[in-house]
Amino acid sequence: MSKCLFASILSIGAFFSSFTATYAEETDLFRLTDRAAPVGIGAREPSLATLPDGRVVLSWTEENGAEAEVRMAILDGSEWSDARTIHKSSKIYINWADFPSVAVLADGGLAAQWLKLNGEGDYQYDVNIAFSKDEGRSWTEPLVPHDDRSQREHGFVSLVPDQFGGLTALWLDGREYDSQTEGENFENAMQLRARQINSDGTMKPESLLDARACTCCQTSAARTASGDIVAVYRDRTADEIRDISIVRSTGGDWTQPLTVHDDGWEIAGCPVNGPAVDKMDDKVSVIWFTAAENKPEVYIAFSDDGGAQFDEPLRIDLGTAAGRVDVLQMPDGSALALWIEYVGGGEAIVMCHISRSTGCAAPQALHINRGGGSIGFPRMARGDANTFVAWTQPTGGGDGDTTIRMVEVAVTP
Repeated sequence: MSKCLFASILSIGAFFSSFTATYAEETDLFRLTDRAAPVGIGAREPSLATLPDGRVVLSWTEENGAEAEVRMAILDGSEWSDARTIHKSSKIYINWADFPSVAVLADGGLAAQWLKLNGEGDYQYDVNIAFSKDEGRSWTEPLVPHDDRSQREHGFVSLVPDQFGGLTALWLDGREYDSQTEGENFENAMQLRARQINSDGTMKPESLLDARACTCCQTSAARTASGDIVAVYRDRTADEIRDISIVRSTGGDWTQPLTVHDDGWEIAGCPVNGPAVDKMDDKVSVIWFTAAENKPEVYIAFSDDGGAQFDEPLRIDLGTAAGRVDVLQMPDGSALALWIEYVGGGEAIVMCHISRSTGCAAPQALHINRGGGSIGFPRMARGDANTFVAWTQPTGGGDGDTTIRMVEVAVTP
């Protein structure tokens, strides 16, 4: 164990032992301000995006009887817009790890994605994508980006806007999941697929990016200053090695998958714990969770050439990692990392400013959930000046009694 990592574990251990507040507090490095969102009863699974002027879009799901809603609101400074319904249906698929999101398009419009049940089974659903030109007040009829209409899984979507007002959608696709012969190398394989969608809703042909990916881990993708797409996901070999792979779209063509780092995590099941990627110009950072050799750890790796090559990864967790990661790339090549650690019977949301020279030198707990339920997958986004973090917050009632917690995070001098 490195001296830096050992010192960090001691520091965070002392901090956890003295941390008792359940609401935003000032920490050594990050100053937190609650931004109570206009959400309803049972709100959960938030996602964040940033408008060009720095306003922040929060999206989430709410269930009301037999129906569910995908909703959004916009934070402007300290003021929220009204909550706006993106889609409402009895067929919206609700899942703690595979949740809706909103992307901001180059022309100022919005795109939203969610999952819609297409059969009677628990894992039979399609991806739906809709567009809005008026900041979420009205939405187009949803389209389905995948040609396959079989009653299988299609989900874990990433939306990557282009410079023309359209986007590229990436998703995990189950069209071949149960169609192989027992013993085949690709038995019960989920695929990684992508499709470019123009601003008018027309679509180019699908692309198969990887014929065998991990079943139910989040994908993540970003577009670099050069226009290339960098996409990361948890791969799956025939020997059940489930490390993080990267594919890039350069000049319209997709590269072959490459492993970001050879962790060697052999696991005969999906850990439901995907990676995250972010970019600033052509600087790229990737963060991920692994439990190779039964050692739960979080790593980050940096690239200066749009994801073509990465430095050796840095371990940044504090010894009790649960993963569920997110990352923001900083202009100077550093990154802001977010992940979950288990502590004292609870879940701690840990944030750290990562540099290549010092790694995670000053980790801070933004919140510790000590009650029942889970905070799910916290998400981050840049605002005009600060960073915003949102997560599902159990309210202490029965199953499904949740709300959305959101804080604005400022780095103290």
